[in-house]
Amino acid sequence: MAEGGWQVMAGGTDIFPARAHAAAWGAPQQADWLDITAITDLRGITHDASSWRIGAATSWAALRDAALPPGFGALRESARQVGGRQVQARGTIGGNLCNASPAADGVPPLLVLDAEVELASLRGSRRLKLAQFIQGNRRTARAPDELLVALHVPAARAEARSVFLKLGARSHLVISIVMVAADASGRVAIGSCSEVARMWDGASLSPIDDVRGTAEYRHTAAAEMVARAREELAA
Repeated sequence: MAEGGWQVMAGGTDIFPARAHAAAWGAPQQADWLDITAITDLRGITHDASSWRIGAATSWAALRDAALPPGFGALRESARQVGGRQVQARGTIGGNLCNASPAADGVPPLLVLDAEVELASLRGSRRLKLAQFIQGNRRTARAPDELLVALHVPAARAEARSVFLKLGARSHLVISIVMVAADASGRVAIGSCSEVARMWDGASLSPIDDVRGTAEYRHTAAAEMVARAREELAA
């Protein structure tokens, strides 16, 4: 929360529906919101010899349409499947991570890319591995005075071709039941099966039960999707 009670937002594609839902049930939210998407330094994709930098306010549409190396294939495919085109044009990669939903589409591809988040405040800046940043359902390691300003991906991870598969109740405009991201080096991440998307080492998986699917169904579906991702990469 910013000074004076303002709360920072980017695309607002999660915030505004949540506010409308709260108001409909008699609990309107009174916070004032500060939209930071116009800050140039928070947008865009750049790189040097050692890493790639994605500004936290970069939209899904920009990621979807960017000319990126094969390691970003899974992230670009996830961008194509985030909501509809209006959401893709407005929603941001940083907002998807700060929202910390177990079904956040951007998390499995970024885990496979070994991404770090960059957090900044008046105290300075720091970096965390994405797996350390997202701590649970709607919980992150971001301090109240910090902003997520960028993501950083090692250049070496950008070269191994990657794929993203998403299972939902329908093909588009759906919250996932299971997500899988994998790359040609053998790295696999699974989302929507636990409070936090995780790298998968081939060992046991302990998925959750919820309204979208049972743990047993998720277990079977995840194994099948990992197999399909590997087949696609081999092809």
